[in-house]
Amino acid sequence: MELRQLHCFVTVVEEAGFTRAAARLHLAQPGVSAQVRQLEKELGQRLLDRSGRTVVLTEVGEAILPHARAALAAADAMRETAAQFGGLLRGRVRLGSLLGAPPGTFDLAEALADFHRTYPGVEFSLTEDTSERLLAAVRRGALDMALASPAEETPPPGVDLEILLDEPLVAVVADADPLAGAAAVPLAALRDRPLITLPSGTGVRAVWQRACAEAGFAPRVAFEASAPQALLHLAARGFGVAVLPAGIARQRGPGLRTVALTDPVPRARVALAHPAGGPAGPAARAFLGHLSGALRGGFTGAGTAAGPLPPSG
Repeated sequence: MELRQLHCFVTVVEEAGFTRAAARLHLAQPGVSAQVRQLEKELGQRLLDRSGRTVVLTEVGEAILPHARAALAAADAMRETAAQFGGLLRGRVRLGSLLGAPPGTFDLAEALADFHRTYPGVEFSLTEDTSERLLAAVRRGALDMALASPAEETPPPGVDLEILLDEPLVAVVADADPLAGAAAVPLAALRDRPLITLPSGTGVRAVWQRACAEAGFAPRVAFEASAPQALLHLAARGFGVAVLPAGIARQRGPGLRTVALTDPVPRARVALAHPAGGPAGPAARAFLGHLSGALRGGFTGAGTAAGPLPPSG
């Protein structure tokens, strides 16, 4: 078997189809299909089920996928190590970033530009998604690292988290709202209020729902959006109470008030996630160190940096 066959197979799995995989690989779709068929022929097993609207792994494919990713990672590491001996760092870094990060929270583009000026031979791919999916991608080896908002106190198995920001969630209401005059309210005060939140799958949403359960009620979500500014605009027009991290809430415009939440105090975190022990390739390891330092100095908001969490195994 050849590395190109493994590359096509892994990409088809990640894109859940041959058309999107071909576009990502800049190849014709028949060529990608032929590479995967040849791999299946050499292994003597069907790896993909093509009968539905999307391509899914067979049981054999599920078992093969980690080995295919490991083989590709090992090949990349060999190339990057050889390039280092030639005095030039090369390779590809697969980076993820959480949806809905407001401008000014961190300057990811500047961190990428700084690194690229020093190591122009390193290429990057950037994926934006919910924190839940980003952490799953880091865990299964599809991403080298990701900025995510973890919902749990402990990291997922096989993933290390470096906490960059830790701050409370607050309520943001219009000036005319009954809560506008309060400095703080217990979480239960929002029991019957229409709420405006980030989507399911985000760490903030998961933290919020767990806090509501602890306070004895299920949140009544009226609106959800991935862009925090959209939540603020909805709150300003009286559609409900927006629930956001304190640092984002400080960027509110006129006509809005921030109210602290107590009993309990839900907290949102932003973390740099990577495979336990660090990424496999030299380029990804070098960029992880650069990004960690750049983001620690670049986060804004009321939160505090909490440092790395111990691995969960």
